Amino acid sequence: MENKNKVTIHHLFWYFLIFSILGLIIETAFCFFGNGVLESRKGFIWGPFCPIYGVCGAALIFILDKLNCKGYVKLFIAGFIFASIGEYILSYCLEAIYGTRFWNYEYLQYNLNGRICLTFSIYWGVLAIILVKWVKPIIDKLVDKIKPNTRNIVELGIFIFLVIDGLVTIWGIQTYQNRVVYNKVYKPVDGNIFSQIRSKIENEYFTNERMSTTFPNLRIKNENGDEVWIKTLIKG
Repeated sequence: MENKNKVTIHHLFWYFLIFSILGLIIETAFCFFGNGVLESRKGFIWGPFCPIYGVCGAALIFILDKLNCKGYVKLFIAGFIFASIGEYILSYCLEAIYGTRFWNYEYLQYNLNGRICLTFSIYWGVLAIILVKWVKPIIDKLVDKIKPNTRNIVELGIFIFLVIDGLVTIWGIQTYQNRVVYNKVYKPVDGNIFSQIRSKIENEYFTNERMSTTFPNLRIKNENGDEVWIKTLIKG
């Protein structure tokens, strides 16, 4: 008989999806109540997703399940360590993909290169307990109630959307960065319809206003090695 508590690829997919949404809500609320600022904390250009939480949350549950961590202390320690490692690695990966940094903890004490810090590592430890003890069982029950055929179709549709969303996000951020930071604007080729479409999308959809509102915390390093918010480089 199949173990109903086993973490499958289907469960991991829904962990990623749900935690990406919950993470966005938590991040937005934290920013608002902590700093008094209401701004976008999204990781994708479309949809309410903050994938750092989705990736770390799903990976964390998978690792904790493999390690068979059940006690509160073990869950906290494992969550503290493995989520911090995951966040550090993901910070580098996102910077390599997008060419810019999404977060920097240098303003907090006990940070490591601004990519992770003690405060948020403690949050990850607490979150590990909440995820495994309360959130995971609820998600598992909901996922297991969906008929396999229906679930597969829904998951495939969402997966395709997320892939397209991610690719468009990379495109948009690179366009935004090239235009604002390097003063590079794509010039369409006369008579080439695809070139014309690309130019129209980059100029009329990936506008500075849209990109700076959707991704207000994107930053790069200047020639002095100091981090600069891209939105501050926009010329009025």
